[in-house]
Amino acid sequence: MRFLERGLKLLKYGWNKMAEEKSIEEREIASWKRKLIGSWVLTVPIMLIMYSGMVFGLSLVPMKWMPIVLLVLAFPVIFIFGWQTIKAGMRGLVTFYFNMDSLIALGTVIAYITGFLHFFGLTQDYSGVSSMIMSIFVTGKYIESRARGRASSEIRKLLELGAKKARVLRGKEEIEIPISDVKVGDVMIVKPGEKIPTDGVVVREESSVDESMVTGESLPVDKTKGGNVIGATVNQDGVLYIKATKVGKDTFLANIIKLVEEAQGTKVPIQKVADKITSVFVPIILMLAVLTFVNWMIFTQDVSRSIGVAIAVLVIACPCSLGLATPIALMVGSGMGAKRGILIRKGEAIQTMKEVKTIVFDKTGTITKGKPEVVDVYTVGKIKKDYLLETAASLEKLSEHPIARAIVSFVDGKKLKEVKKFKILRGRGLQGEIGKKKIVIGNQTLMKEQKILVKGIEAKIGEFEEDGKTTIIVSENGKVIGAIAVADAVKEDSLEAVKKLNDSGYKTVMITGDNERTALAIAKQVGIKYTIANVLPGDKAKKVEELQKSGMVAFVGDGINDAPALKQANVGIAMGTGTDIAIEAGDIVLAKGSLMGVVQAINLSRATFGKIKQNLFWVFAYNVVAIPLAVAGLLHPVIAEIAMAASSITVVGNANLLRRRKI
Repeated sequence: MRFLERGLKLLKYGWNKMAEEKSIEEREIASWKRKLIGSWVLTVPIMLIMYSGMVFGLSLVPMKWMPIVLLVLAFPVIFIFGWQTIKAGMRGLVTFYFNMDSLIALGTVIAYITGFLHFFGLTQDYSGVSSMIMSIFVTGKYIESRARGRASSEIRKLLELGAKKARVLRGKEEIEIPISDVKVGDVMIVKPGEKIPTDGVVVREESSVDESMVTGESLPVDKTKGGNVIGATVNQDGVLYIKATKVGKDTFLANIIKLVEEAQGTKVPIQKVADKITSVFVPIILMLAVLTFVNWMIFTQDVSRSIGVAIAVLVIACPCSLGLATPIALMVGSGMGAKRGILIRKGEAIQTMKEVKTIVFDKTGTITKGKPEVVDVYTVGKIKKDYLLETAASLEKLSEHPIARAIVSFVDGKKLKEVKKFKILRGRGLQGEIGKKKIVIGNQTLMKEQKILVKGIEAKIGEFEEDGKTTIIVSENGKVIGAIAVADAVKEDSLEAVKKLNDSGYKTVMITGDNERTALAIAKQVGIKYTIANVLPGDKAKKVEELQKSGMVAFVGDGINDAPALKQANVGIAMGTGTDIAIEAGDIVLAKGSLMGVVQAINLSRATFGKIKQNLFWVFAYNVVAIPLAVAGLLHPVIAEIAMAASSITVVGNANLLRRRKI
């Protein structure tokens, strides 16, 4: 009795713990834990009652009362703690829509009914065995729910890491408010070591921010005025004033959770095949169990033995591991990806990626940074570079052109000169006066208009343009004093990423609206083998379609104009630094916006699909061996259930080995 009281206390504890949980995964784990505790609290006494005479030579319950005691103790295990399984399984038998629970439900109910048949001397009493079968089954389901919960919690932890409060400016006063009260437009003050409350843009001061929880990048990222920051990332070494741009469900992290949850809800094509197999497999096993029972009756005339063998067939063949093989691997894989900034939006991309032969890259914002930068400076004669840059930047600061901003940004911090008679010459350049000197800055067309000779630097201009750089010529009082080369700089790791893809046998293609000369220069710089230049934004999807005639294609892009191509490709990989439309069109989203993410996404897809194939192999291998043994009467129903539970646990364990893979 003390044992039962202790068990009931544990049961109550499990129930209370379940009520405290908030997430769906935690509630499921708590539910199975409650069932696990309750079923074993009753099953352990059943086992002691059944086998005490055999083991200790002393029966705890008189033989005439044993069937009744077993039926009473087994009832809650089967019809209370196992009711969810029984109900789902029996519904399948009635509607002829068979599922994984059908075999367990039928096996345990038949075993339980033998307890009543035993009173009439028709068969051996398997009612105690039925509780053992259900308890082992519940144990397996609890382990599965823990594994699924662990995979999901990796994603959910991102939100849990978010700040709970925010310090905001209201008028001239600093006040601390709950994160839920932050509104778009609020200016938040974030001190060193604090978490950034929500997505925003820096309006004052500068610092470095640890974004590793989102991008997987270990090095902090410098943030200055105008820089975008992500909620829940950590401010490092300076005070930041941040204007909130997104709150609640619109934040970057909230969208990450949504994307990954969508992926976990989708099915890989191979899973659909497994589902079809299950729908056929269950009725075949039901027929096999009936035939097994009939054959054993014909050859042995032993009803009890025949029922026991038939129950073993039903239990051993329960395809729980078959239904678990793909989802658990996908959940682990997507969880791993989320921690590294690789968000798998559609599960089918996991399988499709292994068939991809061609990877097509958009240029601007994907291979390159998407904004021009000063990449080279050339001076004539004794002119110093600092003088050339200060002169050019003094005029360029008065212009809003992207090239002008690039030059001004390059000399950031230097004192610029006062400019008079400033004038913008559309499509050609700028002119103005600094002191008594007339300054003209622009392209070769402008120099010809102003009758300024570029003879001394023609070779250098040709060299810049050969490399795909835009050349800005600077002249002073009618004489050229130098040139500044501006280009949309290639991302730091683009070369490494493309090299890895080339070495892996992929056909790499760059698609761009730039002219062929510029396109070839960028392609050569990063090692891309093929280029498609002069492509209008609306024609990218058509070019992808043409490439698909030679095999499956993955497209990598970041802009609004990339969305059709991302949809057209067999696998669309969107850069998380791009537009919302591009992200929504992608099958895989790279939060970091780095091309190394493409390599990692491919490796993750291969590793995850490899685990799915391994799981399915072990599932089928298990059934090929186990079912004949059960039909032959070599497995007791309890041993059959242990073997079935072990197969599910093996699948879960194998999927979790994926965490050790380096991608």
